[in-house]
Amino acid sequence: MRYTLLLHYPEMTAEDTGEDGWAEGMRAFDEYAKALDEAGILRSAEVLQQSVATTTLRPADGALRVQDGPYADTKEQLGGTFVIDVPDLDAAIEWAKRAPSVGWGPIEIRPTATRFVDGEWTPFA
Repeated sequence: MRYTLLLHYPEMTAEDTGEDGWAEGMRAFDEYAKALDEAGILRSAEVLQQSVATTTLRPADGALRVQDGPYADTKEQLGGTFVIDVPDLDAAIEWAKRAPSVGWGPIEIRPTATRFVDGEWTPFA
C-alpha cells in the first residue's frame, strides 16, 4: 500500500531562514529521504513550488471556476493527492475536472519544484 506524506510547514526562502538555516533544513530533509530510501520504502519525494504557483478548481453556480492560487476555505481539509505527469497545466486541469471530489470542494493543482530520485535531489522541469 502506498501513502503520500503531506508535510505542512510555513513557506520560507533562504532569505527568510538565513543561509545556515536553509542549509540545515536541506541537510535534514536529505537525511530523512536517504533513510527512507535505504529502508526500501521511498517511491517518490517531491518538494512543491510555493502556493502562489497553484491553480484551483472550484464548483460555483453549477460550473467549475479555475482560479490562480490555493484559495481553499479554512474549513476544508486536504483529503488526498494524485501525482500525475502531464504535458502542461491545461492537461492537469482537464484531469482534475474528472476527479470524483470536484463537486464537493476545490482541487489544488501545484507544480513540483524538486524531487529525490535514485539517491539525489534534482530539479523537476
